[in-house]
Amino acid sequence: MSGVEKEKEKDKSSSGTTKTPADFLKSIRGRPVVVKLNSGVDYRGILACLDGYMNIAMEQTEEYVNGQLKNKYGDAFIRGNNVLYISTSKRTLAEGA
Repeated sequence: MSGVEKEKEKDKSSSGTTKTPADFLKSIRGRPVVVKLNSGVDYRGILACLDGYMNIAMEQTEEYVNGQLKNKYGDAFIRGNNVLYISTSKRTLAEGA
């Protein structure tokens, strides 16, 4: 068994199942997230839904440019080809995520 295969077996045995990026994305629906765009702009809000192209719908969205709050939106839709990454937010929006 190669090193990679051993690591895969260790991952399966420790968590019970192998997690994929799709599993992660499904698990964070309805939770606070940070979406960073290729332009460097951050959007923070509640992940409402996303599709296979990484198109994203968010609620209670805040736009941050250079770390400073620029705008607040009720709902926001982000085209997937602009997304650099999606991260779960450590703090809630009420705490100033």
